[in-house]
Amino acid sequence: MTTQQSSLVITAIPAFNDNYIWAIANSAGDVVVVDPGDAVPVEAYLTKTGQTLRAILITHHHADHTGGLIELCKAREIQVYGPSGNHINGITQSVLDGDSLTLIGTQFMVLAVPGHTLDHLAFLMRMPDSPLPDDKFSLFCGDTLFAAGCGRLFEGSPEMMYTSLLRIGALPEDTHIYCAHEYTLNNLGFAIEAEPDNLHIMRRQKKESEKRHQGLPTLPTTIFEELRTNPFLRCHSVCLKKQVSAHMAQELHSDLETFVYLRRWKDQF
Repeated sequence: MTTQQSSLVITAIPAFNDNYIWAIANSAGDVVVVDPGDAVPVEAYLTKTGQTLRAILITHHHADHTGGLIELCKAREIQVYGPSGNHINGITQSVLDGDSLTLIGTQFMVLAVPGHTLDHLAFLMRMPDSPLPDDKFSLFCGDTLFAAGCGRLFEGSPEMMYTSLLRIGALPEDTHIYCAHEYTLNNLGFAIEAEPDNLHIMRRQKKESEKRHQGLPTLPTTIFEELRTNPFLRCHSVCLKKQVSAHMAQELHSDLETFVYLRRWKDQF
């Protein structure tokens, strides 16, 4: 599955049971790959397309996002950009929040989005031929924000994760979101439990089910879609608060508390 974003082509490379490795290619056949947990499907993609791997972006340290690094870099002199701390074998250049990279003629801004892990980053890509400074963004966000969901809190605090989600949710609404897993239908099943009267979720459930029936990815999504249908970006909703409070038998006093108990509910779903 490929999507055309401006002069770039973004391709989902399936890996494992439900991972997506994202390949971003320009018209010259230069490619940046995001979170290659497995080298084999990436090598197959490069052989099939005849494209050249120029750089790798890593969002966080989990093996299903980093497992292919060493193999991909064996016979190539390429830069691997990712979290600082020297805990990920294969990273050649550590990056921090606010850093800017120019790769294959395209600008990437680094965003720190901890919560799922403490080292989690996202990469905000601006289309190279967009005439407007705030238009045509794409975000590669690993396991922080999913379509209709968010990542589990393996290392960070709820405050960290909720702050990261709010940061992503504040991006322009037409920003395309490329997360790393095909969890959409499961997430929408939970979303409809959390907001049973949300007609946007019902319509999205049908639309995404049709895509999966055809063997298509449900990604990318957009900030606009997530603000309407992702309960983890809707903790301000009075109706959602009431549903979470009733299900978890917990009185809620803030959006953050709503997020905490919503995440606990999802963990049990």
